Amino acid sequence: MGHMYISKISIENYRNFDSITVDFRDGINLLIGQNNAGKSNLLRALAIIFDSSSKKQLSINDIYNNISLEELKSRSPKVSITVSLSQSENENLLGDELVTVSNWLVSLEEPYLAQVQYEFFLPEAHEKKYKDRIQGAANKEEAWKIITDNFIRLYINKTWVGNPDNQVQIDGDSLNKFDFQFLDAIRDVERDMFSGKNTLLKNVIDFFIDYDIKSDKELTEEQQIQQISSRKEGFETTSQVLLEKLQERLKSGNKEILSYADGIGASFDNSEPDFEGKITESELYSVLQLIVKQNTGMSIPISNNGLGYNNLIFMSLLLAKMQVDSDGKYLGSNAKVFPVLAIEEPEAHLHPTMQFQFIKFLKNNINDKKVKQVFITSHSTHITSSTQLDDIICLYKEQGKTEVSYPGKVFFDINSDGTIENRANSKKYVQRFLDATKSNMLFSEKVIFVEGIAEQLLIPIFADYMNKSLEDNHISVINVGGRYFEHFLYLFDGNKDNTIKRKIACVTDQDPARKEKNKEKAKFKKCYPFEMNVDPSKYDYELNLNMVKYQKGKHANIRSFTQDEIYGKTLEYQLAFDNEKSRLLITPSLQNDIELDELMILIDQGKPLSELLDKLRGSDENERIKDSLNKSSGDAWIDEIKKKAIIASRYLKSVGKGENALELSSILRENLLIKGEAGFQDFNVPTYIKDAIEWMCESI
Repeated sequence: MGHMYISKISIENYRNFDSITVDFRDGINLLIGQNNAGKSNLLRALAIIFDSSSKKQLSINDIYNNISLEELKSRSPKVSITVSLSQSENENLLGDELVTVSNWLVSLEEPYLAQVQYEFFLPEAHEKKYKDRIQGAANKEEAWKIITDNFIRLYINKTWVGNPDNQVQIDGDSLNKFDFQFLDAIRDVERDMFSGKNTLLKNVIDFFIDYDIKSDKELTEEQQIQQISSRKEGFETTSQVLLEKLQERLKSGNKEILSYADGIGASFDNSEPDFEGKITESELYSVLQLIVKQNTGMSIPISNNGLGYNNLIFMSLLLAKMQVDSDGKYLGSNAKVFPVLAIEEPEAHLHPTMQFQFIKFLKNNINDKKVKQVFITSHSTHITSSTQLDDIICLYKEQGKTEVSYPGKVFFDINSDGTIENRANSKKYVQRFLDATKSNMLFSEKVIFVEGIAEQLLIPIFADYMNKSLEDNHISVINVGGRYFEHFLYLFDGNKDNTIKRKIACVTDQDPARKEKNKEKAKFKKCYPFEMNVDPSKYDYELNLNMVKYQKGKHANIRSFTQDEIYGKTLEYQLAFDNEKSRLLITPSLQNDIELDELMILIDQGKPLSELLDKLRGSDENERIKDSLNKSSGDAWIDEIKKKAIIASRYLKSVGKGENALELSSILRENLLIKGEAGFQDFNVPTYIKDAIEWMCESI
């Protein structure tokens, strides 16, 4: 069956939106973003149009409240919500759908485009009176008070279809063709499943019972009806026996139960409630508890089910019901044509491992055509990371206004000649590595990207040493594991459309390296800063230039930070270079700790460079350090700097990557706790990291 889907919504003056347009996809639409960016309001706007149970008449609180006084004086505020429906690619529309939307169409050629526009407004007849009254308002508060006291009660709502200029109002029948199911974040699933007149479970069972007969294409409708009714009779006969047995056992208890009814006057007209009568198959099923067969094969009743299995069961029942509702054979012309499911914050009810199952479950249902379109709002990084980039819509606040970003649409570069280069490999890379910790970048207000675990662990502590708080500034530190910044930066490049315009700092290493000349297949190998350019006849030299184009002043919202060009190498090297006397660096798992301590003592005592060089143990690496330091000369390499370089080189060779950073982070934290007391030791945060943190904490 071909179909149409909701392809776009434009909202004006509704709740937190002054004016926004959001594009949707056929299938899954995951709306993510910070709190109060308006994710739920977007779903509510859809519900106003498509959910028959939602209130169409709004209140003063539903109108965007930041409209300027000028604008309020020029005309009464109006809420409008416009939804476009597009024909799905590669699908032809069939009878039912086309009939439903025929008078909604704004484009009569394929692909069809239909439109529905909801408005909440002051009728024209009152506009003059409104303008006269509002002129007296001195400020916005007064203006809103006038509207609240005198005009909001006169507001009306209308929903137009097709071109709104034609003023064709929507009719209930075609609106009823939409099956818009809205699951909000707070709900009592068990109540929804089992109780009330219209229990979900009962409806679903009524439909699926005898499904083998109902779906048997070889039977005529009459044969189907006949076979089902003979099954029903059989069931009634056998269940009657069961009921009589039950009543027998309840006889004396019945009196006891009914005495309560007497007591509260529930019996009147001499009739008393009694437990008898028939039982239908679906009621019997509803009474029997739904059992979840877990992998262990154990059966547990639904009421003591943790982890959110109930919610998955509930959603599968709901999808089953949507299938019931869109079954033309079962419901005839009352069948729904557009099943749409909107789910708010599924993580409120699902354990993280279930969240992954949940997305998989939805995808399967869409593929099986059980539901056409799903809208989900979420803060969950688990849900985000298990969703395709193309299905994600990110709402974020920019200078108080809600903006929209489509992470799946940003992977391309525009060359100077205007041609476009597709970056499909970067998109694949980001999709693959956007796990639960990294997908946090899509929710953060500011991001510091780093190359490794050490920076990730230490930068938050460095910020504390600087009296800055990453939390208060909503900054996330995200480790991309190596020099892969570029791939992720496509998401945030403020010079392009569809991106999340955020402040991004990239903290990267200089990584000096050299390569032997005149040697076949020679590769660049890491070297020390003091070895750079010392022997140009024998070596070619290079630094990491990957992020040069993001240096200060070169990009609107992305900036790179790295160590000094002459003295820098890596974070660990820099820590020791800037803290050449600090025993805080000597962590329990550090190798060569005795040697490092002895070298630090010599610096403490102001001993000359020669003594430090003598102290270096005889190893190939140490000979290399001595040799290179002797060769490096000039103003840049005075003895004091060379001493720092010795400590830095030895420290770098002594640290194991992750473990050391973990130990150092806890030592630095403990040290900070005694700030202002006797044992506190000063610690120098490397300049390039200091600059990055300061730039991130600036309010602009």
